[in-house]
Amino acid sequence: MKLEEIAKKMCAKGKGILAADESTGTIAKRFKSINVENTEKNRLLFRQTLFSSEAMKKYIGGVILFDETIKQKTTLGPSIPELISNNNAIPGIKVDKGAKPLAGSPEETVTEGLDGLRERLKEYYDLGARFTKWRAVYKIGSSFPSIQSIKSNAHALARYASLVQEAKMVPIVEPEVLMDGSHDIDKCYQVTTDVLNEVYNELEIHKVDLKGTVLKPNMIIPGSNSAQKSSCEEIAKKTLDCLKKNVPGEVTGIAFLSGGQSEIESSKNLNEINKINNTNFLITFSYGRGLQASALKEFGKDQKNQDNVQKAFDHRAKMNGLSSRGEWSEILEKEVAA
Repeated sequence: MKLEEIAKKMCAKGKGILAADESTGTIAKRFKSINVENTEKNRLLFRQTLFSSEAMKKYIGGVILFDETIKQKTTLGPSIPELISNNNAIPGIKVDKGAKPLAGSPEETVTEGLDGLRERLKEYYDLGARFTKWRAVYKIGSSFPSIQSIKSNAHALARYASLVQEAKMVPIVEPEVLMDGSHDIDKCYQVTTDVLNEVYNELEIHKVDLKGTVLKPNMIIPGSNSAQKSSCEEIAKKTLDCLKKNVPGEVTGIAFLSGGQSEIESSKNLNEINKINNTNFLITFSYGRGLQASALKEFGKDQKNQDNVQKAFDHRAKMNGLSSRGEWSEILEKEVAA
């Protein structure tokens, strides 16, 4: 499959991307909150339960995996990448090594992981991955993000993306402007604009074919401690406006991160964006918590009750699938839940 075709399949209408790439440390926190022991066996059980659910075939175009998960064999027989492919979704892999303090501005971070990336990409391709993910994180504050943070993260994202395309995979480019802070929605708009401009500037310098990429951005939302509250309509309007002005038209898909929003908020906001989407972009979701929070709760109640875990996941996947078409509603949300 050509890179553009892979990107289109990942973001096909009504489908989105499941971000199941939590590191062992992150999933430890999630499991702790539901009183489940963080063992390899439990991590495998939770993930294979999601990957073998009904919703996978209908609403999931791709799954981002963690290094441990892509190498696992399920208790059902196939390997994890095979299980995902058998359900007509594309296996992908998180390849960055995490955000580390930025020298010169230690309160900010730069994402590392370029060393040895070319070799790792070959290994992941052989394991079945056809797309990858790299996340850069930007803080908003009175003096953040600094120009240094914007430039160094954009440069790393572009070097990563060009290596990934060389390895015949689609790079998800994820510049996340964090929700943490007391900034208003206009500040988020301005910072996201600066970040996107620099990212696309660097992608051009590094000769990245934008048709074979997927952008994973934040929505334009006020900070989590902001006195200002914005309606879904305002969030949708500002988000779409920001994308139109700052993302080149050749980009195939835009898959939003849920970034601290609740499950319902992330579905509702995505739905509003798609209701007014008059661009050629395929606009969908790439959610972790926004798809898994309810399923995780059910897993905490009883790890052996796969049906309940899958029901919770199927419901969220269906709701987000509807949102990616602009067809979600509160009535449908309640009907299916009931």
